[in-house]
Amino acid sequence: MARIHPWTPTVELSKALMKISGLQTAGTPGDVDANLRELDAACRRARAEGAELLITTELFITGYDIGDAVRDLARTDLLSPAREIAAAHGIALVLGAPEHDDGAYYNSAFFIDPAGAILGRHRKTHLFGDLDRKYFTPGDRTAPVIDYAGVRIAMLICYDVEFPENVRAAALAGADLIAVPTAQMQPYEFVAEHLLRVRAWENQIYIAYVNHDGDEGSLRYVGRSSIVSPSATVLDSVEHGNRLLFATVEPHTVRKARKTNPYLADLRPDLFTPSARATKDPSC
Repeated sequence: MARIHPWTPTVELSKALMKISGLQTAGTPGDVDANLRELDAACRRARAEGAELLITTELFITGYDIGDAVRDLARTDLLSPAREIAAAHGIALVLGAPEHDDGAYYNSAFFIDPAGAILGRHRKTHLFGDLDRKYFTPGDRTAPVIDYAGVRIAMLICYDVEFPENVRAAALAGADLIAVPTAQMQPYEFVAEHLLRVRAWENQIYIAYVNHDGDEGSLRYVGRSSIVSPSATVLDSVEHGNRLLFATVEPHTVRKARKTNPYLADLRPDLFTPSARATKDPSC
């Protein structure tokens, strides 16, 4: 795998803005070449619309519910062609892909810059159901925060975002945007329809939730991808179908939202330490 290295921002955070895009798609389960062709076309369209970042679905490059093939494909070089596509179009990617490392398999997301360099990786920490647990090992680190073009970006994967602690950790680490490659299936439409706005509001952060659509294996995906602002406003969304979403992310808006709605500043983490939980109320 390519060496992961830090990115040095060249734009002041307070002055930056970035147009981002997300690719909701059914993909082509198990067909990496077809998915790479779709990625190439999506990058071309997104870049033509002025987007600097394209976010894919969970395990986009292979498909999610494809049985044992996901492990076979994880042992091949899935990243090099995606890196070439990013470089060809001059666009950054958050790419969902299975990963094999030292005998273990991970459900991962990679941040690839417009030159094709890998700036960061997140391994899904909270595995959902038998399908995830059968094929993957959970990651053991919180989401990395990547400085890219003046915007601080964290990555979570699907079920990860449903745990408030994960989003709060990214917000406290200074993230402006959380990119969430997703494979959300029925009957969990309420997560896409309601939970994302709450997570954005309670952390004053942008969230881009990019889901599969259609049927795959035993699953029927709910679609309903969206990009949500720190004020819980849905900036763009799609219910069903293959489509690109677009929105502009402004770190200044995040700073302003956190002054207006100071949850992070008013948080009392001292109350949630193990020693605090063990302290007995003297009135009892």
